[in-house]
Amino acid sequence: MKPSHRFFSNTHCEYFPCHRGLDSAEFNCLFCFCPLYFLPDCGGNFVLRRGLKDCTECTRPHGPGGYDEIIARLREEAARARRDDPPGNGPDTPRGT
Repeated sequence: MKPSHRFFSNTHCEYFPCHRGLDSAEFNCLFCFCPLYFLPDCGGNFVLRRGLKDCTECTRPHGPGGYDEIIARLREEAARARRDDPPGNGPDTPRGT
């Protein structure tokens, strides 16, 4: 794939490729740190090791279609946060007055 806002591959990274099982020509490094890591149920292939996610076997953000999957999930989570956040409880609401 050609580099763009949706894809880039850093073949000079000392960890490249950081996950096995993907074609290095299509390995997307855009989400080097997965933005879904903070979600308890991120939909990826992870294991818990001493309470921390080990995403070594997860290729979801790095393969073809990964960008679209990640962006769609982030949109879902943003919509959920807006729905669940009561009015007047946003970052611009004065506190302690």
